[in-house]
Amino acid sequence: MAEVHPGSTDAVLFDLDGTFADTAPDLASALNHTRSLKGLPPLPLEILRPQASHGAAGLLKVGMNATPDMQEFAELRTAFLDFYESHICVRTVLFEGMAELVESLEIRRIKWGIVTNKPHRFTLPLMRELGYAERAACIVSGDTCSRAKPHPEPLLHACGLIGVQPERCAYLGDDLRDMQAANATGMPGIIARYGYIEKGADLDSWGAHSMIKHPMEMLDLIF
Repeated sequence: MAEVHPGSTDAVLFDLDGTFADTAPDLASALNHTRSLKGLPPLPLEILRPQASHGAAGLLKVGMNATPDMQEFAELRTAFLDFYESHICVRTVLFEGMAELVESLEIRRIKWGIVTNKPHRFTLPLMRELGYAERAACIVSGDTCSRAKPHPEPLLHACGLIGVQPERCAYLGDDLRDMQAANATGMPGIIARYGYIEKGADLDSWGAHSMIKHPMEMLDLIF
């Protein structure tokens, strides 16, 4: 497990869903739209929120018991994604404190970027809608590289884009695969406790450097 030492961080990389932005409301709307096509009633957000980091597959599994091996899965996934694409930033907002964290990093000339498993088709439009696409030093989507997290390739690619060594970066994420990817690169991984973490998750087993309950707590780690 890599360590974070004050003054040793030149860049902070963020997961997107459940870490940088609260995308669950719009993802839940897409799932409930898909349910409505099959005559099913909507599910409450609190049931769907923990699965929001797992994308269409995770939401279709919990919301419709649909798995990729089912004949109907491709149809359901297409309906979900098409609706989400056209309603990508209706209720999505940055998590409380994230805008202040980004501003603090920029003031201190600390580079920041996004490394997500979300496909580029959705990542860039969402970042543009939020107003942060041009401010990020890099945006690496789930299909930018040949392999997605938990493979380290996306994080290493991000380091190459911004010109910072992995050990001089910190990665903030809310999923086990985020910490696995960070550890595989020698990059300190920080768990976003405020994100989409399922109840009962054994966070101590994720191999993270530390955990934070609010984005601004990152500043205490790196400065």
